[in-house]
Amino acid sequence: MPKRHAAEKPSSHEPDREPRAQFAALPWRRGATGGVEILLITSRETRRWVIPKGWPIKGKSSAKSAAQEAFEEAGVQGKISKRPVGSYAYDKRLKNGRLQHVRVAVFALYVETEAEAYLELGQREKLWLPPPEAARRVDEPELMVLLATFKP
Repeated sequence: MPKRHAAEKPSSHEPDREPRAQFAALPWRRGATGGVEILLITSRETRRWVIPKGWPIKGKSSAKSAAQEAFEEAGVQGKISKRPVGSYAYDKRLKNGRLQHVRVAVFALYVETEAEAYLELGQREKLWLPPPEAARRVDEPELMVLLATFKP
């Protein structure tokens, strides 16, 4: 019987071929002057400015998963859109060092309340900004366009 060769381990620099799906909330509100403001948060590891996002949550729709992430990561709750307002892609560095290509569906979340206590309080910074300024703070080109052109 011939020896079986172990499958080649993927390089840590080679992204998986199939993109994984994540869901994000684009939290927004009307500021004091009536203009739209978007909430950005920092990521826990790299401290880059991002919007709340995460992997699908079993038993929840895409939109409800996005709303749950927004509450856990930023303490915001409100009305989530049933359909995505857009999407963007990025490469996530996994714990094993590999890159995973991720496609993120983004759902608008009209923020009605901000909790004083929530799961990731103290782990992230939060910042409300007008759409053009929010767009300048993020790194992902498709997310920049989505934020800069956001109209509720």
